[in-house]
Amino acid sequence: MSRQLRAPRFDPRAGFHAEGKDRGPSVPQGLLKAARSSGQLNLAGRNLGEVPPCVWRINVDIPEEANQNLSFSSTERWWEQTDLTKLILSSNQLQSLCDDLRLLPALTVLDIHDNQLTALPSAIRELGNLQKLNVSHNKLQTLPEEVTSLRSLRTLHLQHNELARLPAGLERLASLEDLDLSNNRLTAVPADVALLPSLLRLSLSSNQLKSLPPEMSRMKKLKHLDCDDNLLETVPSDVGSMESLELLYLRRNKLRVLPDFFSCKLLKELHLAENQIQTLGAEHLQHLQAILVLDLRGNKLQAVPEEIALLQSLERLDLSNNDISSLPCLLGNLHLKFLALEGNPLRTIRREIIAKGTQEVLKYLRSKIQDDGTTQNDSVPVTAMTLPSECRVNTHAMVTLKLLDYSDKQATLIPDDIFDATRSTIITTVNFSKNHLCEIPKRIVELKETVSDVNLSFNKLSFISQEFGLLQKLTFLDLRNNFLSSLPEEMSSLTKLQTINLCFNRFRVMPAVLYHIPTLEAVLISNNQVGSIDPQKVKLMENLSTLDLQNNDLLQIPPELGNCVQLRTLLLDGNPFRVPRATILTKGTAAVQEYLRGRIPA
Repeated sequence: MSRQLRAPRFDPRAGFHAEGKDRGPSVPQGLLKAARSSGQLNLAGRNLGEVPPCVWRINVDIPEEANQNLSFSSTERWWEQTDLTKLILSSNQLQSLCDDLRLLPALTVLDIHDNQLTALPSAIRELGNLQKLNVSHNKLQTLPEEVTSLRSLRTLHLQHNELARLPAGLERLASLEDLDLSNNRLTAVPADVALLPSLLRLSLSSNQLKSLPPEMSRMKKLKHLDCDDNLLETVPSDVGSMESLELLYLRRNKLRVLPDFFSCKLLKELHLAENQIQTLGAEHLQHLQAILVLDLRGNKLQAVPEEIALLQSLERLDLSNNDISSLPCLLGNLHLKFLALEGNPLRTIRREIIAKGTQEVLKYLRSKIQDDGTTQNDSVPVTAMTLPSECRVNTHAMVTLKLLDYSDKQATLIPDDIFDATRSTIITTVNFSKNHLCEIPKRIVELKETVSDVNLSFNKLSFISQEFGLLQKLTFLDLRNNFLSSLPEEMSSLTKLQTINLCFNRFRVMPAVLYHIPTLEAVLISNNQVGSIDPQKVKLMENLSTLDLQNNDLLQIPPELGNCVQLRTLLLDGNPFRVPRATILTKGTAAVQEYLRGRIPA
């Protein structure tokens, strides 16, 4: 339909309205012309205090160049131009939006995050085609009920506002898949949210929730639920019947007990750190068949049940900062890539074994099974590490474990046929440890679409190539026992990296690139020559919970490191500083940080 037929719907005179200098802030005519052609207009970061009227009227007013009698080619005729479908107004100074918003009924994306908005206009109900609405990082105290009329909406981001309640009727958003309500002032979640039929992702973190509605169990499609940083004391038992749930975040609450996850057979990550959980029973674990990550750090656990050996898919287990005095030997049967035990009063495992890392702990536990009379063949599943050494590559492990293992071969390079064997197989784990590699095999980038775990420890690497930054699915990287003194800036693209092990290398400073990887949870850099640490940059690493700086050259510990409250495990033993003294260090991370905060100059 032409512009001439549509214009009267909004304003009978719209087609003849000329833009004057008195109509608010201007927008370059080139941008408007491009928007009429592409259907997209980006006005982010222009310090706008209000939206120029010409933006709202872009589809109803005659363009200024047409009023100036400029000639149009067949592709530039203004009455045949594209309706605006995407409008970005983020990072400005907008305090309100006017009802002229209804003049853009074709919008599918409206991004107004990072402004000063306190309310949304009721005219927003006219945007019947809207699929994505981002109003995060504003000052909204209420959400108009008209939002529930947006039946095509698939993404609604409201995080970092001042919302204390939500409007009734949210269940009418039948197409909504992603709802982010984090960092608001919600004290309750209306049952309407739990009735959203298409919701896949729900974030409620950093609110003031004391409970969740029992109707949550009806969310049969929900895959990602984030309830971090609230006041939850219990979780509805029916949460265990959310059969599609894959990621569950309940960190930093007040939980004492857990529900039975009897139907959560797809659950891959369960994050329960920093609660008050005292008991972990078999009933909590036996149905977690697909679990990959189990985070229980900072609780009050005194024991780990033997049934944890049932979690054969488990890759990361964090038990740090609990009250655990012993571990079940059957834990050694798991194929863990990361096991955190710091901050526990363990009596059955020597500290030097724990300091050697996950694989040494698991090996020790397996040896205890044999001491108890159980043969290794009965207790340890066959993996690539237990097959005959003459095999060049274990194709069974590649298919079943998605593991490419060419470790302990004393090789100076990885043969091409090893990589050739992966062409028709998905590989998530690479183990090239205990060889004589002087550089990382270039063909490892062929696995960039799938690989998440790389072990290059115990080699002779003196540098990391820039191409390594292409492994953007990487979550775990082991580079210990090499000759490294720096890391390339390109590693900042490893935006999913959670753990990096740099122990026993030649670093003199903390690699600068690590400060720019926001997902890092554990940095292990003991037994190097690190002489300084920047506490201000460490503080910005919001997810960093473990920092191992043992056996380095730190002459002093900056007091500001005490303000890095996200750190749950800070290891400083074996450095030449005088304070804090050993008596403080033995009391644990919390005592060390409290001491450091007390030394910050007033």
